[in-house]
Parts: sequence; structure tokens; C-alpha cells
Amino acid sequence: MEHFAAIPIFVAVVEAGSFSAAAERLGLTKSAVSKRIQLLEAGLNVRLLQRTTRSLSLTEAGERYYDRARGALALANEAEEVAAGLQGRPQGLLRVAAPMVFGRLHLSPLVAEFLRRYPDIQLDMAMDDRMVDLVEGGYDLAVRIGNLPDNRMVARRLAPCRVVVCASPDYLAAHGTPQHPSELAGHNCIHYSYYRGGASWVFSGPDGEIRVQPRGNYQVNNSEARRDALLAGLGICEMPTFIVGPDLAAGRLAAVLSDYPLPAHAIHAVYPQRRLPAKARAFIDFLDEKLGGDAPQWDHGLSPSVLSPKSWKRE
Repeated sequence: MEHFAAIPIFVAVVEAGSFSAAAERLGLTKSAVSKRIQLLEAGLNVRLLQRTTRSLSLTEAGERYYDRARGALALANEAEEVAAGLQGRPQGLLRVAAPMVFGRLHLSPLVAEFLRRYPDIQLDMAMDDRMVDLVEGGYDLAVRIGNLPDNRMVARRLAPCRVVVCASPDYLAAHGTPQHPSELAGHNCIHYSYYRGGASWVFSGPDGEIRVQPRGNYQVNNSEARRDALLAGLGICEMPTFIVGPDLAAGRLAAVLSDYPLPAHAIHAVYPQRRLPAKARAFIDFLDEKLGGDAPQWDHGLSPSVLSPKSWKRE
């Protein structure tokens, strides 16, 4: 029985990959974590971890113990959540990962209302456009946009992510409006350097897929910076409407190539297990309520060609 308290520490060490990372995650000192693992191994009379100055790995006994310890910890956490749910109070630390710009524009304004509704939750939100490993990072859930390559994750769709090619009216007046994706070769294309779909812009046309390699004098890893460049008339760019929707509706930017739509994407909440903690379920339900489903607020006022682009089908 005295070994039960060491289970979450042992699991944290394995998942974090080091004593120091596990100590930081648990709010303990590295020496306290190391001591607890030593006592666990001594009590079990078996070595669970192979340690070197540079790496940490499981022994065969450690692998078997970890498989069962992880399951036991999940059941214990589930029991706590059930007890909390019976009291009707989602509670505890909720760690959420979100894209930088979407998080700042559409999640950050909702935080105060969420925490007023659920005062027993402590929200820790990390905004970063780079993909993070939820399990390794200790996150309860993430908001992700676009393709979901990790089939270990469970996903819940929150809203569409419409993407359009656009530019300022001044830029189009000076450089012309492209009528076919191939004409983008003659334009200054602003590119997003973190785009996971690859370097090409992929359009759909009557003869199938059209790939364009964007070329221009500006590449940046932040989409608000791309919007600034568009509004300044620097060039042309593919952008999600959750950033430029209000600019399109107000005429500050104009959509082009509407007859050649880009791939449809969606905004999802993803999480690493099918049984959600009450605190995470509360947050996802709240986002589902506030983001507006298939009619998000940022798409209000957009033209039908943007909201329902042409769908080409080969005969």
C-alpha cells in the first residue's frame, strides 16, 4: 500500500523522460522525485529504470509495471472526476494548448467568462503555433486547426476554418486581379513558414488539383504579421477567415480566385483519451457554445462565394 503514492511520480518520470522534467511537472524537487523512485524500487526489490547521465529507459520489469501503473492512475483520476462530477463542480488545473493567433483573437476574450462560470478550475493556456505533444507536455486538450495526423487523439469539431486568397484593393488595382491560380506566379505571395500542409498552395479546379509554389519577398511565422502586410498592400496571401473575415466584410481586403477553392479545414478540440475529465469537458462544451458551430462570428457578412465555394467534380 505504501507504494501507491509513488505511482503518479513514476508515471510522470516515464512520460516526461527525465527526473527534472517530472519534478517540474509535479511541483517537486528533482531530489524528492529521485528519492521516491529509489524507495519504490527498493520496496519492490526490482529495478524499474535504467539511468545514465544522458538518458532514462525502462527495464523489462519497468515496462510491465508502467503499463499497469498508468492504468491504475487513469482509474484513480477517473474516480476523482466522478466524485467531482457528483458535486457538479468541474475543478482542478486545466492545461490547454492553442495556436497563437486563434488563441489570442478567439480564446483569450472568452477566458474571463469561462472562469467566472467555473471558479474551481485553474486554467493554464499555452499559445504556440508549433505542434506540441499533448501527453509529453502534460496537456489535457488542445485546439488545433487543419489536418489531424495523430490518430491517437480524439477530436471534436468546433467550427469550420475557411481559407481564402486575398489582397488589399490597392494592391489589386496596382498589380491586377489573378483569374487563375497559375497567374500567382506574377504576384508577390506572402507565405506562412509554419504551414504544415507544405510549401504549395493547393487549389481545386475543373480539371483537378492545381498546385502553386508561392514566391515573394516576405515569409513569416505569424499570421497577424501576414495580415499587416496584406493591409499595407505588400502582396497576396491565403488566409483563414478567423483572421481576415472582418477585413473582407468591411472591404479592407478582397477575396480572389473564388472559383478555385483551397482545401476545407476545421477547428477541433483534441484530447488524448476517450473519457474526458469534467474540467476538460466543461471547456470544450463552453467553446462549442461560444464559437458558433458552422456559423462562427468571424464569418458574418462574408460573400456566398467565400462561405460556400464552388465544388468541382470531374465528369
